[in-house]
Amino acid sequence: MSSRLSTHIRSISATGHKALGVFVTSGFPSPKDTPAILRAMDEGGADFIELGMPFSDPLAEGLPIQHSSQVAIAAGITMQQTLRFAAGFREQSETPLVLMGYANPIVKYGISNFFRDAQSSGVDGVILPDVLPELDSPFLMAARANNIDLISLIAPTTPEDRMTQIDELSSGFVYAVSVTGVTGSDLGSKAPIQAYLQRASTVLSRNPLMVGFGIRTRRDVLEMSLHTDGAIIGSALVGIIDSLWADSNLTPDDRLMGIKAFIHELKTGSLNA
Repeated sequence: MSSRLSTHIRSISATGHKALGVFVTSGFPSPKDTPAILRAMDEGGADFIELGMPFSDPLAEGLPIQHSSQVAIAAGITMQQTLRFAAGFREQSETPLVLMGYANPIVKYGISNFFRDAQSSGVDGVILPDVLPELDSPFLMAARANNIDLISLIAPTTPEDRMTQIDELSSGFVYAVSVTGVTGSDLGSKAPIQAYLQRASTVLSRNPLMVGFGIRTRRDVLEMSLHTDGAIIGSALVGIIDSLWADSNLTPDDRLMGIKAFIHELKTGSLNA
């Protein structure tokens, strides 16, 4: 059965366009800034938003997102606060919202409690890079019990039969990691990535296919979306936010406009090519 998230992505694809997912870490650069940043991402044109759940050992993340997690944790961000940010965003927008993070904080929170509270906060899906998609997974069972998409990842090294299995167990979309590495990695030669994404697009039949890791520019979005339903940007935006908040000459409105402009450029290419 299609979820709101997958339906939304497919409706964009049906118009000949590509979906744009955008990531920010909850509580970065400070907890008080997160609600306004989420609104700016939405107003900039993000088709769905990933809100990162800070964790002290984010294995799949490169330096920008690791840094953002450390800043958020040092500021005292909690899972409850992240869920409150989600709920506040949902009160103002119908744009799909996905939480991304790691298993350990969810186990500490209580797996069933987490998915119940995520559902009541208006969350559409959850991405957990360190949770394997298996039918008997307590994460998958709790997600399904609360109508939350549990979005799984594939990589260039994933065999086709495992891709098929992941497609069967996932919902919302399947997240194609562009390169074997961490977020923010250099894409390098794009020809092998395109071959992998084309292969994945023929194997997957149930879910939309989104690609992420290493995507920084409008050109990257267009190239990486050739065989997918869209692209996800994380480290590049986190880096932009870091730079904007480091510039003491900018007003709060200037910073939010910088976020909107960057996302609008990724979505439409209306600024510099």
